[in-house]
Amino acid sequence: MTWPNLTSVLAPIPWAVVGAAATRLYMPERATQDFDVAIRAQDASAAREKLVRARFAYVSELSIGESTWRAPEGQMIDVIEGREEWWNDALQEAQTNRDAQGLPILPLRFLVLMKFQAGRIQDIADITRMLGQADASTLDAVRALFKQYAPADLADLESLITLGKLEFGAS
Repeated sequence: MTWPNLTSVLAPIPWAVVGAAATRLYMPERATQDFDVAIRAQDASAAREKLVRARFAYVSELSIGESTWRAPEGQMIDVIEGREEWWNDALQEAQTNRDAQGLPILPLRFLVLMKFQAGRIQDIADITRMLGQADASTLDAVRALFKQYAPADLADLESLITLGKLEFGAS
């Protein structure tokens, strides 16, 4: 699928693709209508101004720190405002972590943490599929991030890694 590139719209605000559109960098692409992007919460006001100037139409608030917009071409975009301290590093690293379309994608370890914290069933399924295909050094990076920001969840992370490896036939 092809998604809108918001770089020229949001510049110089750092942003990254998250959600289903981001997972295609780490696992086989799954069908989705959702295009989710993330910015830092402190950039929310400036991002909203930039979206309006670029003729994006505000649709609604999704929940605390999330809004939905309609692109001039009609695509729906959810903008997530990251509040945790790790978002600065995640969005900075995303600028050099590009997919085949050239979009900045949240690095895997941060995407796993974000999806884990969201806790929705589809997010957990995405985590197992992504981690099931990850190599040892990538898994160590995910573990290190969880150790820093979600140490109480390390046992659950290990279970998800095991499930993912079983799904893909790895030991």
